[in-house]
Amino acid sequence: MSYDTIIKSGRWFDGAGSPSAIRHLGLRGDRVVTVSAEPLDETDCANVIDAAGKWVLPGMIDIHTHYDIEVLRAPELSESVRHGITTVILGSCSLSTVHAEATDAGDLFGRVEAIPREHVIAAVQGKTWNSAREYVAALEDLPLGPNLAAMIGHSDIRTALMGLDRATRKDVKPTDSEQAAMEAALTEALDAGFVGMSAQQLLFDKLDGEIARSRTLPSTYAGARERRRLNAILRRRGRVLQGGPDVTSPRSIAAMTFSSVGLFRRRLKTTLISAADLKANPLLVHLMGAITRVVNGLGGDFRWQHLPIPFEVYADGIDLVIFEEFGSGAAALHLADQVERNALMRDESYRRRFRKDYDSKFGIRVWHRDFFDAEIVGCPDADVIGKTFGQVGADRGGLHPVDAFLDLVVEHGTKLRWRTTISNHRPDMLNKLSAHPGVQLGFSDAGAHLRNMAFYNFGLRFLRRVKQAEESGNPFLTLEQAVRRVTGEIADWYGLDAGYLREGDRADLLVVDPSGLDESLEAYAECPVPTYGGLPRMVNRNDKAVSAVFVGGQYVFGDGVPAEVLGSARTGRFLRAGG
Repeated sequence: MSYDTIIKSGRWFDGAGSPSAIRHLGLRGDRVVTVSAEPLDETDCANVIDAAGKWVLPGMIDIHTHYDIEVLRAPELSESVRHGITTVILGSCSLSTVHAEATDAGDLFGRVEAIPREHVIAAVQGKTWNSAREYVAALEDLPLGPNLAAMIGHSDIRTALMGLDRATRKDVKPTDSEQAAMEAALTEALDAGFVGMSAQQLLFDKLDGEIARSRTLPSTYAGARERRRLNAILRRRGRVLQGGPDVTSPRSIAAMTFSSVGLFRRRLKTTLISAADLKANPLLVHLMGAITRVVNGLGGDFRWQHLPIPFEVYADGIDLVIFEEFGSGAAALHLADQVERNALMRDESYRRRFRKDYDSKFGIRVWHRDFFDAEIVGCPDADVIGKTFGQVGADRGGLHPVDAFLDLVVEHGTKLRWRTTISNHRPDMLNKLSAHPGVQLGFSDAGAHLRNMAFYNFGLRFLRRVKQAEESGNPFLTLEQAVRRVTGEIADWYGLDAGYLREGDRADLLVVDPSGLDESLEAYAECPVPTYGGLPRMVNRNDKAVSAVFVGGQYVFGDGVPAEVLGSARTGRFLRAGG
């Protein structure tokens, strides 16, 4: 038997959680055709990879991305591919680019996902599709790097059918014809192979532009009847609801989680954002586990999404989504004009309001609001680098941390760069979440918040932690279980032809050098994004860890270098749910 590629002598993981073993893999076309304990005949095989001492894994799946814009201009999505992600899911947080026109898409994505609005508009401006089926065809005409799957965004549908202004008014409900059109759009997307619909009730995601600036996403204005009718379609089809509840509202959390329950009706596959060990609310993570047990115990099919690494964020000045969480922060971000924004931040009445918001420790919130836990990493004033805003305030005569922060923002604007860790800071709790059966691993937000987050290599960092725990004698998962968590387990739940590496499976895989799974995986780096005018994207990279990545049987990346085929020819494809 002849092969296009042979990967020999590697420690093979099948994605099903079976015991790993030294095996030799033969690839032909886009499939794995042989997995053998004995060496394969290398005659006429032009590509033989020696994986001795290395791991051979199914390509990993990223369940939560915002690549909807980037994929239209740079479909190779190389920052994820280089880290062994071979399948990504688009359309998270109620946002997709299937129906909304260019300007509306700019308003939907620009501020919420911190993707430059003008580039969103430019990417969507030339769209050739008006339906989900046409959208899939347009994607498959692109030289895709990884495989794609997609959610249809509720805000996308609502905006296109009601208009952005009407879709973001509390006193406006969809007409019967608009409701019917939304249901038809969802049905058509599911017919085209979309894995489900994403919806949102989180109230600190705000719109950009002029038409509805600073209003929340259109999906948040949907009433119970609208949501119920759309969910009914997902139930009938066995597809997924991805949701973001309003974390400040127990009613919203309960409504979204218990919608999964199947008493007297078909259960609804539901995945919510997100399971996180928040610094601001350290007890909340225990409640999440209890909710999962109750919902699934009542017959639901419910999962929390979870980033299995510390949630560290960076910010340039005040440009960070966590400030949308409270009134004074949102007021500053509402002002697009920098002169107006600086005038506001100098105003003493505004500062009193900000201090009050900062000092309020009641209620559920995402940010811990502690400027003593926020380190300055870049500033024209070198004396403040390495200090927290709290320390700067103390150095300046006992200035309130809020005033120290605002003073520096007014003086230096986006040249002031700082960081903090929002959640997932306790290793023991992080391990418990990573092993919890009611948790899905992912939530990278890849393609969004380009200056704020760098989670493209979350899978490698997760595997490193599992390996270290095993070596220390305190395992929380076996390596086989860990690989399954980011591959086959996810593929099964979403109904995708991905995540496995057995004979007959898709040849989407990566070769990992375990000696490269070290602390450099967490190292800070920046890389300009040509698609966004050279904007420096924040990334974490360690090219020692990934020796080779294959998509559809083709070598696309390895040792930090993309193959010529990546971005010039299509290696990935659109994966249809149940296909």
